[in-house]
Amino acid sequence: MTRRLGVMAVVLALVAAPVAAFAASPWTQEVDYLGKVKGKFVYGLKNGLLGWTEIFSEPAEAIQGGGNFFVGIGEGLFNGVGQTVGGALHLATFPIPQIDVPLPEGGTQLLQ
Repeated sequence: MTRRLGVMAVVLALVAAPVAAFAASPWTQEVDYLGKVKGKFVYGLKNGLLGWTEIFSEPAEAIQGGGNFFVGIGEGLFNGVGQTVGGALHLATFPIPQIDVPLPEGGTQLLQ
């Protein structure tokens, strides 16, 4: 029971996050149903498999930009977990393009 509540809390936190930090997913710009479903599937697959890489890329960006390494680690953990879980949610709901789960920083930037 508590595990279900924890999962629901994570999902609600991702959905109710501030809009400024979480942009709409790029696949929402498609015009037809098939385009949206395909785009959502690919977006979810990419973020579900590669979202965890933010754990390493955010601290590296912080060091290169002259920022704090530990802030980069915290941001990397938040983004990595958010993008991986969000990608899994996109994969689970890809047949229903009306549901969009905004991801931190618009999703992973790898493979673009």
